[in-house]
Amino acid sequence: MLKRAAAMFLVCAGMAMMMSCVNNTSNRYLYAAQPSPNQIIAYREDPNSGVLDQLTISPITAGQGVRSIVIHPSNKFLYAANSFEDDVSLYDTSSSGALTEVGQRTPTGTTPTLIVMDKAGQFLYVANAGSRDISVFSIDPGTGMLTAVAGSPFPIGAGALNMQVSPSGNFLYVSVGVGGSPGTIEIWSLSSGSLTFVTATPVGTTPQGLVIDSTGTFLYAANFGDNSISELSIGSDGTLTTVATIGAGLGILSSPVDLLIDNSGKYLYVANAGANTVVAYSISNGSLALLPTSFSAGTNPSPSFLATDKSGHYLFVGNNSNPAIQSFNLDPNSGILTSVQSYSLGGNATTSIALSP
Repeated sequence: MLKRAAAMFLVCAGMAMMMSCVNNTSNRYLYAAQPSPNQIIAYREDPNSGVLDQLTISPITAGQGVRSIVIHPSNKFLYAANSFEDDVSLYDTSSSGALTEVGQRTPTGTTPTLIVMDKAGQFLYVANAGSRDISVFSIDPGTGMLTAVAGSPFPIGAGALNMQVSPSGNFLYVSVGVGGSPGTIEIWSLSSGSLTFVTATPVGTTPQGLVIDSTGTFLYAANFGDNSISELSIGSDGTLTTVATIGAGLGILSSPVDLLIDNSGKYLYVANAGANTVVAYSISNGSLALLPTSFSAGTNPSPSFLATDKSGHYLFVGNNSNPAIQSFNLDPNSGILTSVQSYSLGGNATTSIALSP
C-alpha cells in the first residue's frame, strides 16, 4: 500500500512539473501587420504544437498603413512603422499578449517600410522608401522611448528592399535595386547608431530577401528578379565577398522573396513566391546544398515572409495572395518541414511577422 501511494505521489508530482513547464512556456505570441485595415493581428503560439490561437483582443488598432513590426529583445516593447503617417508607434507588451500604444508617435522620413533592431536592442533603424534614407533612433531600455541619433536620417543610394544588422552590431547591410537592374548590398559601419558608408557590393536582380548567419560570417541575398541566391562572406571590416550565386536558370527558385536560417544554423529556407513553396538548403561552412523536395513544403499562394519561434521547432509563413499565416513543424535534425495548420487573414495581406523573443 505504501509503495502504491509513493508511486501515485511520483506520478502526480511529475504531472505537476509537466503542467508547470507548459505554463512557463505558454506565453509566446505571433503578431502580423496588416497595412490596409491599419491593424495588427495577435496570436498565442502553443509551444508544444505550433498551433496559433487568435487572441480575443485581436485585431489591434494600429497606425495608418502599418507596414513593418519588430519586438525588443527584452520582450517589453513592440515597434511598428506606419508607412502612410511617416512615423513609428511604440507599444508596451503584456504577458497576456496585449499591446498598449504609449507616448506620441515618433516622426521618421517619408514612407517608412522597413524596421530592424540591433541584437542588444539599443538602436532602431527605419528605412524610408519615399525619402530614400534611414532614420536611426536610440532606445531607452526602461521606457522604450525613441530618440533620434545625431545626423539622422542618413541618405542611401536608392529605396531599400531589405536591411539587416550584423550580430556584432557594428554593421548595417541594406539591399537596394531598381526595376530589372542588378542590385547591390550597401555596407554601413555603425558607431553609437550613426551610419558611415563603407562600400557597395553587386548581387543579383532585385535582392529582396536578406539574412546573416548567427556568427556574422556569411550573408545571403534572395534575388527576386533573376531567381537566384547570392552567397557572400563577411570580412572583419564588414565588407562582402561573393562566394557563389546559386539557383539561376535551374527552375528551382521562382521569385524568391525572403530567407530564414533556422536556430541551429544548419538550414536555410527560401520563400519561393512564384512557385508557392518554401525551399530548403543545408548550410556547410557557408555553402548551400539543395535538400530533396520532400524536405520543402507547399504553401498558400505567394509566400512572402518567414519567421521562426524561440524554440526553433516551428516555422511560420505569411502569404499575400489569399492572405494567411501558415505554421510548419521544423525538424532541427533533418530540416524537414511538416504542415501544422493554416490561418486565414480575412482577405487582408500581411507585410511583416514578429514573434516573442
